[in-house]
Amino acid sequence: MSFPKSFLDELKGRIRVSEVVGRKVKLTRRGREFVGLSPFSNEKSPSFTVNDDKQFYHCFSSGEHGDIISFVEKTENLSFLEAVERLAAEAGMEMPKRDAHEAQREKEAATLIDVMEMAAQFFRQKLQEGAGAEARAYLERRGMKGKTLEEFGVGYAPGDDRAERVALMRYLKSRDVTLEQMAEAGLVIHGPDIAEPYDRFRNRVIFPIADARGRVIAFGGRALAADAKAKYLNSPDTPLFHKGRVLYNLHRARKAAHDAGTVVAVEGYMDVVGLAQGGIDHAVAPLGTALTEDQIALLWRMAPEPILCFDGDKAGLRAAYRAVERVLPLLKPGHSLRFALLPEGKDPDDLVREEGSAAMRAVLDAARPLAEMVWEKEVAAGTWDTPERRAALETRIEAVIGMIGDPKVRGHYAEDLRGRISRMFGRGERRAGGQQGGFVRNNRPFGSGGNRPWRGRQSFGQGGSFVPPVTPELRRSAIASGTGGGQGREGLLLLTVLNHPELLENYAEEFSSVEIRTPALDRLRNEIIDIAALHAPLEREALKNHLLSRDLADIARRLEAGTAFVGDRHAWPDAPPDEAEAGFLHTLARHRRAIGLEAELKAAERVLAEEMTEENYARFRAIQEQLERSELVDGLG
Repeated sequence: MSFPKSFLDELKGRIRVSEVVGRKVKLTRRGREFVGLSPFSNEKSPSFTVNDDKQFYHCFSSGEHGDIISFVEKTENLSFLEAVERLAAEAGMEMPKRDAHEAQREKEAATLIDVMEMAAQFFRQKLQEGAGAEARAYLERRGMKGKTLEEFGVGYAPGDDRAERVALMRYLKSRDVTLEQMAEAGLVIHGPDIAEPYDRFRNRVIFPIADARGRVIAFGGRALAADAKAKYLNSPDTPLFHKGRVLYNLHRARKAAHDAGTVVAVEGYMDVVGLAQGGIDHAVAPLGTALTEDQIALLWRMAPEPILCFDGDKAGLRAAYRAVERVLPLLKPGHSLRFALLPEGKDPDDLVREEGSAAMRAVLDAARPLAEMVWEKEVAAGTWDTPERRAALETRIEAVIGMIGDPKVRGHYAEDLRGRISRMFGRGERRAGGQQGGFVRNNRPFGSGGNRPWRGRQSFGQGGSFVPPVTPELRRSAIASGTGGGQGREGLLLLTVLNHPELLENYAEEFSSVEIRTPALDRLRNEIIDIAALHAPLEREALKNHLLSRDLADIARRLEAGTAFVGDRHAWPDAPPDEAEAGFLHTLARHRRAIGLEAELKAAERVLAEEMTEENYARFRAIQEQLERSELVDGLG
């Protein structure tokens, strides 16, 4: 919420900055100011100043600057609202009243919070009962101890037989929770096409997902059955929960992250829980998707250089490269990412359980800086042994530099990356196997050797991103002609999956994580993902009947009735499976590229607004033109 300026001014007037800062920093008066050692960097000589008259602090070593609210935010890892609430309580001030609509929304949210807490209690109880024996055995095999399970609130959702599939629903009904409230909280599946509603989570180990204040807002479930359609299933988006804006274990990790000076982002719940059991408490996880801009902002509120931890296989490396692409437009002075790659075949909890927390700490200590990962990503994309190929690499590097929004950070990256290019092409030492630059494993740089197998035909595009083969039909389609823009690509993805839901057998993760900005299409995508996770195999007619019961059939019909995708043969029901797959993956790759360019354009606009220079305008126009060209046949040849 926003606060009246008069309220914030009075709050700052009631509490001296030196009083708040003095709890964290030993201050010494020097004239009209106080000085001390910076809480934001390691230093031996004091460069941190506090001025009560001007109501601010300033750190000369790190550049941090702000008032009492921002100081509490940064040192306690709190949100702006949480910092204001804490300081207002300290100052004896009543928080401003909220408008009637906001108050009603909060009341409804509070009711759903109560429902989620009841569900969490139910799941915890079931884990301890006889029905939870299999779940307890699984957790024991994974090395999870009782104290850890209790701390994280881990539970169990009963299985799939007729009685158990409605166990949570019966329990909540006995607590006077309505079916509508259960559905709104994402706990049950029901609708006109479903004769009897049933629990969303069944025969799964349950991990409660909390907000920044520690309140349960969603659940993640790990399947116990080996043949389950979805190994992990999260709550759908609800009034309480938006998966791209939440990090698992955020509320518990904030203080530990502040004490450690960093935060670790791993891939899943078990990784977080396993690390905590090994004494590494400052770990969080995104919820089954690639890191979003909002999640990166959450990480940066906890530490200036979070560590992203990925599996050491090819899939892990590709995920790391996607994170590189996502963060470049967001970089700002003092804020970056580091990358830790695990030994191949090991998850974080595996490593802690089998080799101890010291082995995991060694992996984290060896985390690579972002600049190093940027370089590796570009060098790994090809072999640079001819003048033409070297020129292509230089072009790629310049494009990477152009992605960075902040001019100061962009300048330093330009110096660093151009220096690496110079050393690689003539003035640097050759690496193992005669290859210059990059990181070498088994005498071969990552990404060297050209195409990788994909049903005999796969290739990888820039940065290792997947670019499947192009059929003549695909060249003639609306993708190649560039029609439709962002909404067109989104519609084409949805139409392809509607007519070929079998694609979700292999690409459910990619389909669920791609950014869909059109609200109606995003709602349709989420419903498809939900039903695909619950029913396997998913058939086209069954999917459409389900959407009809959800009042989503009109959106699907509009996609089918429109003329925009007439030439996209791969999206229609009679397309051969391999053609549908190739078209779907091409559209997905192009959409991701366009989303990245749009983020770059937004960053360039901000820079241009702050500093109207010829250089900034030229950069803005270059990205704008690149985005326009991306709607054409770029990347299909």
